[in-house]
Amino acid sequence: MSNTSEQYDSIIKICTDIFTKKMKDYGSAWRILRTSSLTDQIFIKAKRIRSIEEKGFSKVDEGIRPEYIAIVNYCVMALVQIELGFSEDTELDFNKGVALYEKHFLASKALMENKNHDYDEAWRDMRLSSLTDLILMKLLRTKQIEDNDGKTLISEGIDANYADMLNYAVFALIKIEEGSVN
Repeated sequence: MSNTSEQYDSIIKICTDIFTKKMKDYGSAWRILRTSSLTDQIFIKAKRIRSIEEKGFSKVDEGIRPEYIAIVNYCVMALVQIELGFSEDTELDFNKGVALYEKHFLASKALMENKNHDYDEAWRDMRLSSLTDLILMKLLRTKQIEDNDGKTLISEGIDANYADMLNYAVFALIKIEEGSVN
């Protein structure tokens, strides 16, 4: 049996590497984005993944792996934005940005470990396309909560949905790394 925690850490390393390189290239321009804009960015990535899954190929030779990585990173950015609020002043110290990134990744990992225990790693028996669909469903829920000004009657908040989407994307990346896409 694979060690999910170690595999998760391996995916974290990949995603963090891309995030930090983009922070060096672009700075923290993403700080100007409202969470609703980040939700839409994640939606675009998830729709592209689903389109490729349905069509069986892509015309832009990038595949779905980079899209799942982008979903992970956009989810972390959204969690940071929930914590800090969006800002017209997009200057965020590089080290602080990385620390916030790691904080939210680790919190999502802790959530994953608790749920993974309770669900007995059910995700391992799921199809990759089901993980995509779950992300899309969480996006629709998130959009609805955003349209309701963040208010819910009984449901988890926006932050919980971002953490779940992040974890579904990590599971998808683990499955891709294992070559287990069905």
